[in-house]
Amino acid sequence: MKVKTGLGLDSHRFVEGDSDKPFILGGVVFDDAPALSGNSDADVILHAVTDAISGVTGVTVIGALADKMCRNGVTDSTAYLKVALESLGDWRLTHVSIVLECLRPKIDPKVPTLRASIARLLGVEIGDVCITATTGERLNDVGRGLGIHASVVVTAVAD
Repeated sequence: MKVKTGLGLDSHRFVEGDSDKPFILGGVVFDDAPALSGNSDADVILHAVTDAISGVTGVTVIGALADKMCRNGVTDSTAYLKVALESLGDWRLTHVSIVLECLRPKIDPKVPTLRASIARLLGVEIGDVCITATTGERLNDVGRGLGIHASVVVTAVAD
């Protein structure tokens, strides 16, 4: 059996002022934070997961391909994730570890919902999805409440 790991990172600032855009995290709409700024839905978790899968496959999705999809009206990050998953070929995801850094919103109450959503999107068991969070002790803009940063490691195996 062969094993690979992939690392993905993503950050987005919160939208300043009034916006009709929803706050989406891990493919779930929440109403306790302003939307994240970006040309897509700016789902930092799914962008980082997509990048981590690219670290396994070598097929970059977030960047030029996702930007092209946005220009064509595809702004749902689950679509970018689907493209990354299709590139896995014989590789199978076995674990995903997600670390969020943000002052707001509070992540702990969202963890069960986020784990279920991510497990469903990736086709893994809920027990194979780990999510932790930190405030970053206000050492940077994310820790001061201006946005959210996600770091993701995925593990994939092939026979």
